[in-house]
Amino acid sequence: MSVFLSLSAAGLALGSIYFLAASGLSLIYGLMDVLNFAHGLFMTLGAYAGWDLASHLPASWGGAWLFVIELLSATLAGALVALLTELLLIRPLYARPVSQILVTIGLDLAVVGLLLGGFGSNPQSLPTSLWMLEATRVGQVVLPHADIVALVAGVVVLVCLEYFLQRTRYGIIVRAGVENRDMVRALGVDVSRAFTLVFVIGGAMAGLAGLLYAVVFAGDLVSPTQGDSLLIFAFIVVVIGGLGSIRGSAVAAVMVGLVQDYTNFYLGAHSGFAEVGNLSVVLILALVLEWRPRGLFGRTL
Repeated sequence: MSVFLSLSAAGLALGSIYFLAASGLSLIYGLMDVLNFAHGLFMTLGAYAGWDLASHLPASWGGAWLFVIELLSATLAGALVALLTELLLIRPLYARPVSQILVTIGLDLAVVGLLLGGFGSNPQSLPTSLWMLEATRVGQVVLPHADIVALVAGVVVLVCLEYFLQRTRYGIIVRAGVENRDMVRALGVDVSRAFTLVFVIGGAMAGLAGLLYAVVFAGDLVSPTQGDSLLIFAFIVVVIGGLGSIRGSAVAAVMVGLVQDYTNFYLGAHSGFAEVGNLSVVLILALVLEWRPRGLFGRTL
């Protein structure tokens, strides 16, 4: 039972990171109809921003504050890159979806190439606090502090995003602008500003997800292609949960994280097939698309 509970805790932590990665993608893709294939780049740059800042801090800045600084720098870096991407590349292409795909793919390939040229293909070691490497026992379960942080971050982001979309002025503008952008503009509302805000929020969540993934599941290592690998699961979560549904992305992320951990341990360890967890996620995606093509929660605006 203790093994099952430990696997469940690890699966929930993985699901929380998937949700952080998918939440920004769900906002940008589901609400704004923008296929942003550079979303993985936001995750990568967020992780590199945390690594770069932590590497230049004096040794006396260790402890829990070091991780807080890394989280803030990763979140701000993701938001800044997303802001520049929306203003310079995406805004002129809102009515041209094919151009959006080509431009964002090109941006991702170009910047990843620059990272490979500047830092090489070898992962960079991310300095982290000793507290993040420790664990706390709760009953029969030993919970790593990194998993706890990932779980808390996922819950906080879910609550904040739901509040933003349902209770704030800009959240209502975004939902109204998706339905009828011209009508909202006729009422004197600047829809472009609201959409830029959504893009920035999505980038911030991507940067946060990139850093947490590096700390929790990548052994405190940051690599140029890390975000692209995480982006695949983010897309899967968004499609399973339903485009534009934040709650759907949360449910799908938890489902994917748990199934991946369970199958990797119970099937992968005995069969010797290391990718059985990834295969199980793809099978879930295929079943959902066959049974409910709009996703578990459809499109909730």
